[in-house]
Amino acid sequence: MDKKSLLKKFGKNVKIERIKKDLTQEKLAEIMNVSQNYIANIECGKANMSLGKILELANFMGIDISKLLIFDDK
Repeated sequence: MDKKSLLKKFGKNVKIERIKKDLTQEKLAEIMNVSQNYIANIECGKANMSLGKILELANFMGIDISKLLIFDDK
């Protein structure tokens, strides 16, 4: 897996979990104190988050970090 594929799969996981929690990009951005554009870039695989930020994201969404970091190759 290359970096581009990894970022796209991670972004897809973020979007799935955000929707499950009934959060808009705007609301998640507000909770995390980041811009909505940053969340959109994460979900599109255009931005890279640090592990610390990924942990914060998981905590803000009330999910286990593994839900964001497990990638199904199907």
